[in-house]
Amino acid sequence: MNTENPTQSYDVRSHILATGQRIMSGKGYSAVGLNEILTAAGVPKGSFYHYFGSKDAYGEAMLTRYFDDYLSELDHIFQQPGLTAAQRLMNYWASWQVSQSFDNCQGKCLAVKLGAEVADLSEAMRLVLRRGTAQIVGRLAEALAAGIADRSLTVDGDPDGVAESLYQLWVGASIMAKIERTTRPFGTALAATRQMLHLAR
Repeated sequence: MNTENPTQSYDVRSHILATGQRIMSGKGYSAVGLNEILTAAGVPKGSFYHYFGSKDAYGEAMLTRYFDDYLSELDHIFQQPGLTAAQRLMNYWASWQVSQSFDNCQGKCLAVKLGAEVADLSEAMRLVLRRGTAQIVGRLAEALAAGIADRSLTVDGDPDGVAESLYQLWVGASIMAKIERTTRPFGTALAATRQMLHLAR
């Protein structure tokens, strides 16, 4: 008889996902085995297979959770009262620099860390990545459109295309920051962002 209530079930599942997210953000997907995650989480292997049918299914759930949390934080930033759309966007890039730190991202840089790796390993995980990044770009496009409307910024081209270029710029900067072990790429990305939005320095 299963005496586990829904809240307990959710908490254990969420705990396993959060633990793996933190570890894989540092080591990558392939380098981390289930035993390492379960040992760190303090749960038996049976608990893992109660919630996830395989490591790939776990990866898919972990990425889905990551993007849900990321989009929630993004919505919070873009709904801050008393700011122009341009100010909200610049707050987002400032937050990006902190959360995508090459030194210690604490599970917040998962898409950057795992994107290229898992896209070639699992079609299911690739689709989660594609859907999640598309939603981020969509939020950025909406913020750009709001900035055009409130006249706090201007862009050359349509907001959708500029949003995609900006996201790609910052993903690239995050990768280069990890390679160089400096924050210099973020400064370069920030300068390019200001130029693309026609903002004063």
